[in-house]
Amino acid sequence: MSTLPARAERRCHNAVNPLHSCLFFSPDLGAELGKLGFEDPSAVYFATRAAAFGPVGAGTVTATFYNFNPALVAEHVPAVWSVASPEQVLGARLRAADTTLRRLLGEEIIASDEMAEAARLALRATEACTPHARPLYAAHAELPVPDEPHLAFWHAATLLREHRGDAHLAALLAAGLDPVESLVSHTATGKGMAIRWILSSRGWRRTDWEAASDRLRERGLLVAGEEPALTDAGTALRAEVEEATDRMDRAPYEHLGAEGVERLTELGRAFLFTAASNGAFPSEATGR
Repeated sequence: MSTLPARAERRCHNAVNPLHSCLFFSPDLGAELGKLGFEDPSAVYFATRAAAFGPVGAGTVTATFYNFNPALVAEHVPAVWSVASPEQVLGARLRAADTTLRRLLGEEIIASDEMAEAARLALRATEACTPHARPLYAAHAELPVPDEPHLAFWHAATLLREHRGDAHLAALLAAGLDPVESLVSHTATGKGMAIRWILSSRGWRRTDWEAASDRLRERGLLVAGEEPALTDAGTALRAEVEEATDRMDRAPYEHLGAEGVERLTELGRAFLFTAASNGAFPSEATGR
């Protein structure tokens, strides 16, 4: 039985993860990867997130990223490694994280005792992360921890995000939700990304989206209509996916303890408020 308050791990994840993922919306990432010769935003994303694996092919990225069209992945991978090596990409990624966090949080927060505390807490949580059946986490766990506290915090946030993300994919698979069905059902919760942005960034066509919607309706998970909306059964299934993800991701937060989780959540929310106020997340990704 968990010693944490209900959904404490999810609340902590929701406070810390955006400080990892904001990098993928940052112009600083495109600028750093542009210096290496990258131009296409999809190539930037695939190279940045997959670099910890080394020079892998499209199959590894398709399997571990889950909801991207395999044709889009194959368009860029393994070609990205002819532009720059994974080591070069990782270096550029860390420079972009540094620039992004300094711009979004400001030098006072970057140099604060609170940032150093957040880094210590997040890294302590990662001590209980496990690599089995978690390929993206395992690859990132082999990377060195940066010396500067704000980058150590970003690194730990990355590990916690990929640890939970790998578990979430297992939960989606167990629920029988394929890549596009996962996107449609998540959007239907009212918490997903804008459909137009999903299709363009994930490489799917509108016909793929409609076919997945039809499959979900046949299963009794989606109501009829143009705008995706879940039935009671669909709502229950998505809740089951999130609860299963929580269970598989609980160990790092149990290790940190209730007090530590509460404090890391508090710090993450404070940082997130400042970052959001400074434009960390574009409206086209989050709007409906």
